[in-house]
Amino acid sequence: MATVQAVAKGSVESPRPRGSRTAGSLGCRSGAVAVRVGGSWRKSPFLGGRLAVGPRGPRAVSRNLVASPVLMNLAFAKATKWWEKGLQPNMLEIETAQDLVDSLTNSGDKLLVVVFFSPGCAGCHALHPKICQLAERNPDVQFLQVNYEEHKSMCYSLHVHVFPFFRFYRGAQGRLCSFSCTNATIKKFKDALAKHKPGRCSLGPTKGLEESELLALAANKDLQFHLYQRARTGS
Repeated sequence: MATVQAVAKGSVESPRPRGSRTAGSLGCRSGAVAVRVGGSWRKSPFLGGRLAVGPRGPRAVSRNLVASPVLMNLAFAKATKWWEKGLQPNMLEIETAQDLVDSLTNSGDKLLVVVFFSPGCAGCHALHPKICQLAERNPDVQFLQVNYEEHKSMCYSLHVHVFPFFRFYRGAQGRLCSFSCTNATIKKFKDALAKHKPGRCSLGPTKGLEESELLALAANKDLQFHLYQRARTGS
């Protein structure tokens, strides 16, 4: 007990010549150290003095582990967002207004469905898996996804204020129909798909957005969109 108290108080003496051991002090040997582990002394070249180490029991591990906020944030950041799940090859994300205009203009006679959604919209979230299923069953139809949170200004110029919202386009006919629907009214979407899907030859250039919509996008200073003047032939 006295030995342990002496070590705790820092009263371990430095090495002395052989045979000069005093009563009540910790004996030392030069060049080697006897370490007491589990009640016995063992030699160790540590500091040139004796160190008494009592038996140690198993260390208790706290069960109340606290997760690191940084690790939690990284885990959430890597989690797939609901509107990114189940996407099919014919479902594309629109990144800019120019991207939307070009996608519609260069579609030829293919049927295009523009899907306007908002990440915070519960109806959009619930309907998303069914839209993905319909896209899978109709690989010849192109679906264009527009995220309202990332394109608020563009949606405003296109007068889209309700979500989920859908617009159907095809070739020279331009916009065929537009409507909003939910899981309860998904038949409206299926009917529009069945009506406009059959292949039809549309004469003339692909129309895409209405002229008024193109002008609205070009006038919107928040968008990097440039309206290209279409060549017109005189009579």
